[in-house]
Amino acid sequence: MKRLLTGAFLAALATGAQAEDVTLQLKWVTQAQFAGYYVAQAKGFYEEEGLNVTILPGGPDIAPTQVIAGGGADVVIDWMPSALAAREKGLALVNIAQPFASSGMMLTCLAETGITTPADFADKTLGVWFFGNEYPFLSWMSQLGLATDGSAGGVTVLKQGFNVDPLLQKQAACISTMTYNEYWQVIDAGITPDQLVTFKYQDMGVATLEDGLYVMEDRLADPAFQETMVKFVRASMKGWKYAEANTDEAAMIVLENDQTGAQTEEHQKRMMSEVAKLTAGSDGALDVAAAEKTVATLLAGGSDPVITAAPTGAWTSIITDKALAN
Repeated sequence: MKRLLTGAFLAALATGAQAEDVTLQLKWVTQAQFAGYYVAQAKGFYEEEGLNVTILPGGPDIAPTQVIAGGGADVVIDWMPSALAAREKGLALVNIAQPFASSGMMLTCLAETGITTPADFADKTLGVWFFGNEYPFLSWMSQLGLATDGSAGGVTVLKQGFNVDPLLQKQAACISTMTYNEYWQVIDAGITPDQLVTFKYQDMGVATLEDGLYVMEDRLADPAFQETMVKFVRASMKGWKYAEANTDEAAMIVLENDQTGAQTEEHQKRMMSEVAKLTAGSDGALDVAAAEKTVATLLAGGSDPVITAAPTGAWTSIITDKALAN
């Protein structure tokens, strides 16, 4: 895909200035969940800021926290529960921006199981993603008073792969899905909406922040790195706002960057429309109240909470304050 050469980029070349390299690690594979970054790259928004951004796709065996810990990325996309859990274990991640204002996570259940409320989860098998994605679920079950060890009156946790097979094959009564992705895979498999019961974490009051931008705390002490991140966040949010306003075009840009050929136009366009609902209203600045609610949800874990103490220094507005001021 040819990049757009902007006036600012050409001017930088003319003066001999070199673009600053930034490596971004995605939380998952190339898809519309990350459209804002691909759009920023394709439309030249990063180049306008003098940045050369490399976007690394994720996958089932790629943990953003491990990548950044090993120096493989400057900035990563992760969910706050995963980032806070890693921080408590010694990996000093800091949230510098929050493009996603709402959660897209939910449990999708077969209506034939008789589940109509969360109280009906007892003695059922529920599919759960791991690799850091299990934390919101575990906190929710703890708040419901449901053990997750398969004991009577609790729930049996099925370690769910990144597909919807456990529901289709009736190995689980409910599975983890995102509003923009796996739910629609269930629908595309031939199950109708009236055959399903869904529980959105947002509606259940247990939503936690998703898809934030995180860097290592020690690097924020470097003014030059701070300025690079200001440029990165400013351009990325410009990409997100463009993607929201031009969902079909954004989806096509994502497809152009999909090296696997696994994505389809129909699915990516639908995904982009749903993702736009989650980024709507966000200018990139973290809603501290939402972050504190995430912390409270994670602390409410009974005898086995996701984190054991409220974190300090886990987020900062120093980057977005500057990015939004210019």
